[in-house]
This record gives sequence, structure tokens and C-alpha cells, in this order.
Amino acid sequence: MSADNALILNRSQAAMARARDVIPGGVNSPVRALRAVGGDPFFAAGGDGAWIYDEDGNRYVDLILSWGPLILGHRHPAVVQSLAGVLSRGFAFGAPTVGEVDLAEAVRRAVPSMERVRLVNSGTEATMSAVRVARGFTGRPKLVKFEGCYHGHADYLLVKAGSGAMTFGTPDSAGVPAEFAAHTITLPYNDPEALRAAFAAAGDQIAAVIVEPYVGNMGVVLPTPAFVEALRQVPRAHGALLIFDEVMTGFRVSYGGAQELLDVVPDLTCLGKVIGGGLPVGAYGGRREIMDQVSPVGPVYQAGTLSGNPLSVAGGMATLGVLSQTRPYERLDQAGARLCAGLAERAKAVGVPVTINRIGSMFTVFFTDRPVGNLADAKTCDTEKFGRFFHRMREGGVSLPPSQFEAAFLSIAHGEDEIDRILAAAEVAFAAVA
Repeated sequence: MSADNALILNRSQAAMARARDVIPGGVNSPVRALRAVGGDPFFAAGGDGAWIYDEDGNRYVDLILSWGPLILGHRHPAVVQSLAGVLSRGFAFGAPTVGEVDLAEAVRRAVPSMERVRLVNSGTEATMSAVRVARGFTGRPKLVKFEGCYHGHADYLLVKAGSGAMTFGTPDSAGVPAEFAAHTITLPYNDPEALRAAFAAAGDQIAAVIVEPYVGNMGVVLPTPAFVEALRQVPRAHGALLIFDEVMTGFRVSYGGAQELLDVVPDLTCLGKVIGGGLPVGAYGGRREIMDQVSPVGPVYQAGTLSGNPLSVAGGMATLGVLSQTRPYERLDQAGARLCAGLAERAKAVGVPVTINRIGSMFTVFFTDRPVGNLADAKTCDTEKFGRFFHRMREGGVSLPPSQFEAAFLSIAHGEDEIDRILAAAEVAFAAVA
């Protein structure tokens, strides 16, 4: 759709009415319901390059990109061709395939810390399994995580912060027993002293620290050098493992992920999103002696009927192949810099205070006048104003993540024309919410 056309959502609204009768909230993942911004979601009908189309014939520049996996854009020819080749042979066997080995080797070449790799079906499976392996390897029960970092919906990862470094968390979801949460210590992100205090209090019981090295799940938040150094040193000094959750950043911020940019070698790494090229996938891996704890070699059990599914593996191999050959990260970074500078300029012109955090091709426009370095900072945002901005952008033909606390993404399909369209819509949207 063009910025001067009325937004039509008749078929999407009818689909949502049907969905609410048969699916909880009408959606299969909560953020899709638009509860944070109000209104009804559009129902996607297709995508092409940088664009997504809804059931009513509207089109939008897509800044969600399936929440990050589509770094090549929608329906990249290499991915489509690869998937077609799999469909002609069969798409589920319950037996090993060469494609699984190819993808694991490609991951190891890109992320050398992953000496052994196990493929799973989702990012949640990857993080859940990595934590289990860390506990099995160390023989310790407790886990450190950080406020605002999301690591999937395993019970012990849905935990609210306690009142201090020695206070264990409480469940953040109904259905999670308090006993599960009691083994999780939740700390402020970007607080190296809190990390040191937690280990001083319970270091001999902590199996691992799990962290999004660049956060995407409270909006994009970057780590400080002091925090990175604490992550590098503190767990190791106490015999605990460091787990990098790179489900969002892996192959997104650079070919070797956040650990390549930060020059940190984690003990375990979790991947997803980009390594499936838009199909369901996850992976975890790390040092040989740690991963050799995993069944059938070791005593830590983990299994999955569709793990290493040929379609997901083919989508991932095609995506990594394009990224490996073209290395588009400098161009993606330049596009992200141009877009975010333009957004900041347009917000300032009409007196709307924003803080924009970005790493490469992922970014968040926070509606606050203060720097955002942790969850407390993010919570200072004017979420009502963001909601109005979201709807104005959608009316202008731009699909933003429907929450203040999510990352937006660019793909290699987003060219100068798409960035110009985003900025034109933003100029109107910022003026409307000023």
C-alpha cells in the first residue's frame, strides 16, 4: 500500500474473529495479538524481498522479518530453490541426513567455539538444552540470567528478579512452580558488580550464566565494556560456564555472531532464526568435553523427532551460503546507520524524545529521553506514544514490531527506496504523536 491510501483490514479482521474462537487470543505467539499497541493484527498473505502483504491486499515495508530470521528478505531465490529440491525427495525421515552434517560443519566454521553442534527445532529447545548440559557438566543446580533477556519459555527461564544478588527469583508465568524458579538468579543487565556479588554469595552452586550478548528482547540494548569483561572472567573464575544466547544475533550481527564482535569465547552457544532461513530450527554447541555429555555419548538426555529436519537444514544452508559468499554485513550496517540517523533527525525536528539503540541491522527506537542500558531504563519509555507511532507507521505502509520492547530488523533486500519510504512514513508518524 502507499502512504496516502486508507488501510483496509476487512479480511484480516474476519480471520481474527475466527481465530479467537479456536486459538487462545487468536494467535500462536502472544506478541502477534498487538495487545501492547492495541488494535487488530493483519494476517500475512505473502512476502517478497523487503515487503510483506496482508490478506486485504495492503503491502508494507517489513521491519519484523519473521522476528529476525529473514536476513535475505522474503523468498530469496537461493532459499526457494533449496527448499524445492528437498520437497522433491522427501521432508522427514527419522534418520540422519547428510544435510544435517553440512549445516553443523557450516556453523562450526563460522563459530569456532561450537566444536560440537546439536540441531533442535527452536531457540527455546536450544537454550533449555544448553542449560541442562551446563548443569550436567558442572554438577551444579543454579543459573544466572539477566533482567530483560528472554531465553525461551522453559519454566526456569520465566523468572522475575529477586530483590538482590542473593535473592532468588519468583515465577514470571502461571503454571511455573516456585521450586523451579528458586534455582534461577536474575540480575540487572550491564551490572558487573551484581554479577560478582552473585558469585560471591553462591558461586559454588552456579552452573552457568546465560545472556543475550546484544539484547533484542527488551528492545536492542548493547553491553558495556565492563560488563563484557565481567562475563568473560567471573563465571570462569568460579568454575561456571558462560552461555551465549545468540538465537537472535547469530549470523545477524556478523557471520561469526556477537562473540566475534565482542571477542568473547563462550563455553556454550545457542542459535536459531537465521540458521533456518525462515524455517523452524535451533542449535546449541560448545567445547567437545562439554557437548560429549549429551546422549548418546553422555548422560544428558535430549532428543527430538524432527530435529535436523531436511527442510529447515536446506533453508539454513542456502541462507548461510549466501551470507558466506557475499558477506553483506558492512552494507547492512551502513543501511542501519542511515535509517537510524534519519529516524533520529525526524523525531528531533518535531520535538519527540527518542533514544535509538542499534547493532548492525537490528535496532529499536525507544520513546524516552534517557540512554537505555538495562530493563529499568527501557521501562521509562512512553509506551502509549509508541503505540500511536506504530499505528501511524502501519498506515504509512511500514510494518514495525508491535511492542516498544522488541528489535526491528533490516535485510539485504532493503534498498535505498525502502529506507526512503520508511523515513517518509516516520516523518508523518513522529509529527502525529508529537
